[in-house]
Amino acid sequence: MNLDEALQIFLLESRELLEEMETCLLSLEEAEEKTELVNAIFRAAHTIKGSSGLFGLDGVVAFTHITESVLDRVRDGRITISDRLIALLLSCRDHIGTLIDAVAAGQDTTDPVLTTQGMPLLEQLRSYLGPPASPLPTSSLTSSTTVEQTAQPLPLEVHAADHWHISVRFDPNVLRNGMDPLSFLRFLQTIGKIVEVVVLHDKLPNPASMDPESCYLGYELVFESNASKTAIENAFEFVRDDCQLRILPPHSRTTDYIRILEEESYESSARIGEMMVHCGALTQQELDAALHTQTIAAPPYPLLGKVLVQQQAVTPEVVEAAVKKQAQLKELHTQESRSIRIDADKLDQLINLVGELIIVGAGVNLVAQRANITELQEHTSKLSSLVEEVRDSALQLRMVKIGATFSRFQRVVHDVSRELGKDISLLINGEETELDKTVVEKIGDPLMHLVRNSMDHGIESAEVRLERGKPAQGTLRLNAFHDSGSIVITVEDDGGGLKRDKILSKAIERGLLDSGHHLTDSEVYALIFEPGFSTADKVSNLSGRGVGLDVVKRNIAALRGSVNIQSVEGEGTTVTIRLPLTLAIIDGFLVEVDSSVFAIPLDMIEECVAFSSEPGHNYTNLRNEILPFIRLRELFDIKNPPKRRENIVVLKHGGQKAGLVVDTLLGEFQTVIKPLGKIFNQAKCISGSTILGSGEVALILDVPVLIQQASHSQIEHKKIESLVLT
Repeated sequence: MNLDEALQIFLLESRELLEEMETCLLSLEEAEEKTELVNAIFRAAHTIKGSSGLFGLDGVVAFTHITESVLDRVRDGRITISDRLIALLLSCRDHIGTLIDAVAAGQDTTDPVLTTQGMPLLEQLRSYLGPPASPLPTSSLTSSTTVEQTAQPLPLEVHAADHWHISVRFDPNVLRNGMDPLSFLRFLQTIGKIVEVVVLHDKLPNPASMDPESCYLGYELVFESNASKTAIENAFEFVRDDCQLRILPPHSRTTDYIRILEEESYESSARIGEMMVHCGALTQQELDAALHTQTIAAPPYPLLGKVLVQQQAVTPEVVEAAVKKQAQLKELHTQESRSIRIDADKLDQLINLVGELIIVGAGVNLVAQRANITELQEHTSKLSSLVEEVRDSALQLRMVKIGATFSRFQRVVHDVSRELGKDISLLINGEETELDKTVVEKIGDPLMHLVRNSMDHGIESAEVRLERGKPAQGTLRLNAFHDSGSIVITVEDDGGGLKRDKILSKAIERGLLDSGHHLTDSEVYALIFEPGFSTADKVSNLSGRGVGLDVVKRNIAALRGSVNIQSVEGEGTTVTIRLPLTLAIIDGFLVEVDSSVFAIPLDMIEECVAFSSEPGHNYTNLRNEILPFIRLRELFDIKNPPKRRENIVVLKHGGQKAGLVVDTLLGEFQTVIKPLGKIFNQAKCISGSTILGSGEVALILDVPVLIQQASHSQIEHKKIESLVLT
């Protein structure tokens, strides 16, 4: 892994940590047990700071360090959590996000503009920390020569008992994994001062056999800091598996220092020992005695095992078994961490290739049927099954949970409710529901419009709610669930609801309707999705009930989805969005009218029945139930009369049913969805196209639109229902 790849991973992980940080901050107020949330927020800030130090992002390190200091005091109970503090930390989280975005754009995080933006936040943070302490030196380390120069002679009265001793040996592959050994020294200087350092390179081979991509270095450090051992260990968090790390706290015993010497070669022990004598950790006599024992071979088990065996606490066999068990556990942990990140473009390319494979496979099946070779048909059948499994596996890779999208609105509700002076809570259900990543990416903006409208013009102020006998706190609910091969997302509020009469009169005023035209409630409420339609008495900077909602409907329609509104005046409004699970490949059902072939999403088909109806009627009696239907022959203006008995395909979507009258049922077909060109954007009842095995194009029918069109005469059906049933 090169440094650029490591930086991209850092940016991705930092954004994930910022999302986690925001979620935990928004949950703090309502949580009864706050300790774990505070710890999670602290860990997120600490990890971002540590990772930034590895890449030399001083601006991110400096700002996040102050944020982390405040969070550390919150953890210790020295600072009380309040709404003001949460708002400040959310703003700090946003500024860290701005710095991360600057890194992604190639900007310097110490840019004066970014620094100026963060100064007001730093002043507020420092108000929680009290008077500033005298800062520790934080000179930047740029090379091993500079590191050596930082090791200044210590006064004789300074003893190593007052300092940390850090011993680190890097694995040869640390450079190949994108890590810079010097960066860890830079980061240590952000939490303390490196008093003295010895750079060990005794493992460096001769120039002829040296690998320029391998690391042969190790460090012995005398470190001055008030940080905890955990904080120092976390400085090496990203190379814990690629280094040997030993940390001795201040006031350690002489035997602890001698153990370090025992594990090194004679030459390295001599250099390290000189540093220990210089710092007062050992006397010259103790060093000489330790070096005298260096001819003793190292045991085949760790140092702790050696001590236990010498004390006759355990046998060598027990120690060796423990070492073996530890190695097995490490291997098991490695196996459990086999998840990888995949670029989204690579997934898209995979889906495209699977789609082409399905089309070619359909062509092979057609050739096999025409050739009428039994063995060939058997093999193509097996091939089709394997292709279907590959398709399902590939699509599963693109499925992501909608919870990440829903979580964004915690912050929106938190900020907007305070801006409006309203008390609004957000309840989320179904965050584990999965759908295609493309759908998740594109549904965020429509949901944002709906949420902001509900908060601004749907939910009333606390005073109005109390007057109406409602709780002072308004409730906004986001829910997601699967239904009939679709995903359903609802945005529900317990506000004042939509005013039907006001919407109707506004539509008549704008010429959208005739005054005598009768509409159902859902048709009236759907008028707010007309461009520029609004019933708001005043337009706010957030929204207007209807302002921008035409964009919502257009974006949802572009995803082959539908939107419906139910509302009760004075009680609330529910917006229901139905979307397909995927936009790439579906199970389809082919039907034929004359010589034209059409595809229908299989999960929207209830059943297929023989056609029966009274002449001139567009409905039939399906087991004592009125079923409206559409004749595809009439819809697509196909002139030729049917040559055989027709069939009805019963469709179901959103709790409604309708039928399609077709000539022939051709059966199931793996349907690769191909978008229509811009010239067909206004075409109704068609959502896309697919390529058949013969190479011909079949249109994919838009089931929600067809059902809506078939249901327009529902009032007439109800009038004659009693006649049909008798």
